[in-house]
Amino acid sequence: MAAAACAAECGLRVGLVDDNPSLGGQIWRSESSNPAESHQQQNNHQNPDAAKWIQRTRLSGVTTVCGLRVVHQPEAGVLIGESINGLSELRYDKLVLATGARERFLPFPGWTLPNVMGAGGLQAMVKAGLPIRGKRVVVAGTGPLLLAVAAYLRKHGAEIPLICEQASWGSLSTFCLALLQWPAKLVQGFQLKLSLAGVPFAANTWVVAANGQQALESVDISRAGRVENIPCDYLACGFHLVPNIELPSLLGCAIDNGCVQVDDFQNTTVASVFCAGEPTSVGGVELAIIEGQIAGLAAAGRATEARAFFAKLEKARRFAQLLDSTFRLRSELRNLPLPETMVCRCEDVPYSRLQQHTSWRSAKLHTRCGMGPCQGRVCGPATEFLFNWNPDSVRPPVFPARVETLATVSEHSDLQHSEVMGGH
Repeated sequence: MAAAACAAECGLRVGLVDDNPSLGGQIWRSESSNPAESHQQQNNHQNPDAAKWIQRTRLSGVTTVCGLRVVHQPEAGVLIGESINGLSELRYDKLVLATGARERFLPFPGWTLPNVMGAGGLQAMVKAGLPIRGKRVVVAGTGPLLLAVAAYLRKHGAEIPLICEQASWGSLSTFCLALLQWPAKLVQGFQLKLSLAGVPFAANTWVVAANGQQALESVDISRAGRVENIPCDYLACGFHLVPNIELPSLLGCAIDNGCVQVDDFQNTTVASVFCAGEPTSVGGVELAIIEGQIAGLAAAGRATEARAFFAKLEKARRFAQLLDSTFRLRSELRNLPLPETMVCRCEDVPYSRLQQHTSWRSAKLHTRCGMGPCQGRVCGPATEFLFNWNPDSVRPPVFPARVETLATVSEHSDLQHSEVMGGH
């Protein structure tokens, strides 16, 4: 939204394509895309940032298309998108990619039980109407997201018996002292602390198993070297975010250390293609908005105006680096899976079968790990952490697509091929 609004305000003809039913992504998922409702929310001081950017996007004249997912790039300057209504061909002169991130799941015994969820996933379901009042929810993993999710769930009536943070108390103390450089973040942290008053918090603590017959009944946690059992209805796990780099990779954008390479103006290594937000580095909503504004202005040729954001960008990136160093996943988490623990839940591939291989490609060819409906989006980051594997390539379609979509893409490719051959 930030990139689209800035580019449109510079006079460009801008289209915003979002694969969600409405604008806002995960952070602002509960915000309405209905103008009247958004105005009412703004009047009620509910998430003013969301209301501001939704309104700014509309007023700038951006053409918004929701519920459309890009699955293929048949040629430079053309994308194929799929929705419930069929296919769309998107042609562009400049492209800003803001594909966001997804949650990292780490396998442990019982992690496939119903009601064991990603922290953001459970929050999204509650935003969509899942009743949580009176339910016991253990929140576990690492990073400030745990506190934000716990506070949201508690506000909606959930009981939080424990927040499990795998980072050490020493790392957390250093992090809190460093927050003096970011007073606004310090205030946010203090507000979260107030909203979670009375909720137990444990550092050096992580889930080692989820227990239950038909659904989750309790979790076993490791706290200070001792295993404890906690009865609960839900487990919300958050082990960092993974940048969604599949589409940038398909377009040929260079990737470095799991993120899209960009310059100061958010240019990728592909001409006329920019990237902003979590795909360039996981740093939160503030960093994403700054990068989006720079990308939108740069796409419009407003380099001087884009430079005005560089100081804020540098400060936001330093905070992202602080988060990364503070909440780095500890090596003990690699020892959680048992031989029979499923790692690829799409294709039922256990940990023991993956241990026989030395690369992602070998495991994929011999076990079908990563070849199910999620296309490696869950097991890929898990095996990257467990075995230090990296996916070898990205092939279209970027997401699972309908047969008619694949047929249309194939026909488009055949047509392009025949035109090239005819030219020769």
